[in-house]
This record gives sequence, C-alpha cells and structure tokens, in this order.
Amino acid sequence: MLKQGLMLLAAALLGMPAVAAAQDAQCGGEVPCRIDGGVYHLALPDGWQGGPAVMFLHGYGSSGAKVVANTGLVTAFNQRGYAVISPSGLPWADGKPADWSVRDGWNTYPRNDTEFLRAVLADAAQRAGVDPERLLLSGFSRGGSMVWDMACQVPEFAAGYAGVSGGFWLPMTRDCKGPVALLHIHGFADTVVPLEGRAIPGASVVQADVWEGLQLWRRENGCPSNAAAHEAEDGIWRKRWDCDAGGLEVILHKGGHGLPRGWSTMALDWFERLER
Repeated sequence: MLKQGLMLLAAALLGMPAVAAAQDAQCGGEVPCRIDGGVYHLALPDGWQGGPAVMFLHGYGSSGAKVVANTGLVTAFNQRGYAVISPSGLPWADGKPADWSVRDGWNTYPRNDTEFLRAVLADAAQRAGVDPERLLLSGFSRGGSMVWDMACQVPEFAAGYAGVSGGFWLPMTRDCKGPVALLHIHGFADTVVPLEGRAIPGASVVQADVWEGLQLWRRENGCPSNAAAHEAEDGIWRKRWDCDAGGLEVILHKGGHGLPRGWSTMALDWFERLER
C-alpha cells in the first residue's frame, strides 16, 4: 500500500495519472505483464483511474494475448469501465497446448493456477489500480472450468463468477469452501462440453454433468429446488434462484460451444446487480 501511495503521489506531482505512468513503463495491450510463474495481458479503459475488472480465462490451447486481440470482447468490457485482465495458461506438458490446472484427476500440470491467478490479481492491483473487491472472474471452456474451480476452492477470490461453456470434471467435486455468486452460460447444442458431460476420446479425463454441478451450487448457496424466475426470449433461456447466500443464475442459448451474442452485457448486468 505504501509503494502504491508513493506512486500515486509522484504521479500527481508530475501532473499525470499514476496508472498511465505504470502502463507506459511496463506493460499493457499487446505487451505482456510478467510475474513469477507466467504472464498476463492488461487492457484498460480510456481515462482509467482505477476500478473494477473482468479477469477472463481463455480456452484450451489459447492465450491471454489472443483474448486481448479480441477487440469485440475487450471493448465490450472497457466501454463499461472495466479493466480486462487476461492471464495465459501453460502447456500441460512439453509440446502440448496451453491449459489450466483444472481439478480433473490429471496431476501433471506445471503450475498451481489457483496461486498464479491470485498473484496476477495482486500485480494488477498494484500496477494499475484494479480494485480486487470488484472483480468478475470469467472464462470460456477449460477457462470456464477453472472459473468453477476457483469459485469452489477460493470463493473469496472474486465478487462474482461467470463461467461460459465449462464446468466441473471427474472426479466430481462434492463440497466447496463457501457460497458464491455464480452465473453460468452454456450452449444447449454444445457437443464439445455437453451439458450432460462426456469422456474425452483418447484421454483418461471425463467432463462431469453440468446439471450435477449446478445442483452442487444450489446446495452450497442454500438455494431452493425451484427457480425464482424464468425467462425465454430470442433463443435465450434463463433461470434464477434466490438463495440464502451468494446467488445462482443459468443462461442457456440455442447455439453450440461458443460465446453467445450479447453475453458480456448479460454478465455485467448480472454482476452489477450484485452490488446494489
């Protein structure tokens, strides 16, 4: 805190934003931010002076660089005043694609990504004034599975969790460390990560049943069996539960394994309702 305060004071005396000074000197956009254990990319809104952020975890074989290169995704969040933090997974073995250390019975991952993501958030808070208390953790496919794992194992990490097209893997998690506010988005016709789960051909890992995972979240959050609200419009189906702690909402779309049109608006609208 002292170091950050001194940086803010120095920037004020120089007549420039502290965040901009840090960005120009170190990283941002296409230039990765390097910390012990890996790298992440950072995209800040115009005129940024610190505030909320979306940390987005890429899918299998992708990278944080590819996330920030997706101008549609980044702009959608930046225009709402959110910084975008996009960490990069590591190859799960030499010559293999980048992945996250999802709890799936496979034990060869080179890094504890729970600790890595904590370090990324701490660095972004110090480097760019990201508010750790106003973080939405989101991700796609295996990144979405990592979102569920983070919510389960370190529920205090983020204020809200929004996984897309990913869930728990076998052996199925049976107990989490606390309630969370969780939004799950999934394609009804997804055959890569089917809602009913599947074994991966040629591998020993198995995707768990997403419905079973959502049942765990209902138990963890103290949600009643019946949803409190249902909506169906323009190929989007939503269910929301009123829970004793945290919260739970599910959005299904008629597509397959992908991010549905307007998903970022849905996610941020949901997240901002949590703060009211």
